[in-house]
Amino acid sequence: MRTLAAVILLFLFFCKFVRRIIVSFHPKMTLTTVFRACMRLLQLRRLPERVTTIYARSFSSEADLKKTPLYEFHKEHGGKMVDFTGWSMPVQYKDGISASHLHTRTNASIFDVSHMVQSRIHGKDAVKFIESLTVGDVAGLQENQGTLTLFTNDRGGIMDDLIVSKTSEGFLYVVTNAGCAEKDIAHMQSQCKEFQAQGHDAAVEVIQEQFGLLALQGPSAAAALQAGVDADLSRITFMCSAVLTVFGVPGCRVTRCGYTGEDGFEVSIPVAQVVQVADSLLQVEAADVKLAGLGPRDSLRLEAGLCLYGNDIDEDTTPVEATLLWTVAKRRRAESNFPGAGVILQQIKDKPSRKRVGITSKGPPARAGTTILSEDGTSIGVVTSGCPSPSLKENVAMGYVQTAFAKAGTPLKLEVRGKQVPAQVSKMPFVPANYYYGK
Repeated sequence: MRTLAAVILLFLFFCKFVRRIIVSFHPKMTLTTVFRACMRLLQLRRLPERVTTIYARSFSSEADLKKTPLYEFHKEHGGKMVDFTGWSMPVQYKDGISASHLHTRTNASIFDVSHMVQSRIHGKDAVKFIESLTVGDVAGLQENQGTLTLFTNDRGGIMDDLIVSKTSEGFLYVVTNAGCAEKDIAHMQSQCKEFQAQGHDAAVEVIQEQFGLLALQGPSAAAALQAGVDADLSRITFMCSAVLTVFGVPGCRVTRCGYTGEDGFEVSIPVAQVVQVADSLLQVEAADVKLAGLGPRDSLRLEAGLCLYGNDIDEDTTPVEATLLWTVAKRRRAESNFPGAGVILQQIKDKPSRKRVGITSKGPPARAGTTILSEDGTSIGVVTSGCPSPSLKENVAMGYVQTAFAKAGTPLKLEVRGKQVPAQVSKMPFVPANYYYGK
């Protein structure tokens, strides 16, 4: 183990040296990016992604990290900044994670999600192109309607989860995860080249550097945003969008969605005006709006039963195992023309050997990696996400168990700090969703 640690340390110093050379002509290159490139060069692909990220971050400085348009704004408002997927992001503010979590459930909070990748797919064959990569029925969407879908690989594994909206401007608006940015962009661009070579008309445009992204979440979100727009927001329902002028800033795409289980919006804003919109939201009198960080965002999404890519879903997990079968549209199943269709459709028929479940418990909370045991002490799975629930005052988690133990109410045990903690399988979401579907 010591020898491995020494080799990794030497390798990291080598990466820092390489970065110093590269940064002279590519100033935005992060240490994490260089680290992974050097790994590929030296054929160290088998080192786990989580390990590479942890070791790279241990040698990262604030200067190495990418920054959103709200970076200084966060610091001015007391945000505690941390490294998140190579970005300097606020994990919490002065109120703390639990208070911020509960404020979102009862009022409204602003989350900076500008680190997420925003893209546009153009061309008359744009829908056909995105459907060649995902499991969703994008063709069946109405104008300015979106859907959560999945990039899948040939093994049926989930490469990432994403939101695709069919806009009235004639292009598809796509939002993908920050942690998969390099992989997703490379995948879309390489597949698009092949698609074009077959005579199809499609093009991928990454707009992340031109637009920031704010998530306004909570039961007061609509009242807060309504104060800054002329359009009637009650006409925009869950997963639908419109281009509006927001607090005097034209050309903002407002989508009614989010990652908390609450009503809310994601607002794509020209980079130069992101601070203006965020500050205006904090000043509205119609609602009590506060800034929130990654900490409450994670506990909120877990209470809502929503997956975190890299923890709860990954390239070795299928939509069937992840209980995300609802994302695989009926038409797409019938056509069987998405990546990994053979594996996924066979798994639907045969049933998977494991399933993602919700878990509740008392006592010390289970975290990712905790072993899940049956009542007789047999290992039957592993926790992928877990935390104390500020809303429920008990511990919530999700993880994968053998299918025979996946029924709600099944008693379990969690191996936490060397002790077996009683738990049970619970239905998700743990907290009822409050999405807006119209009056």
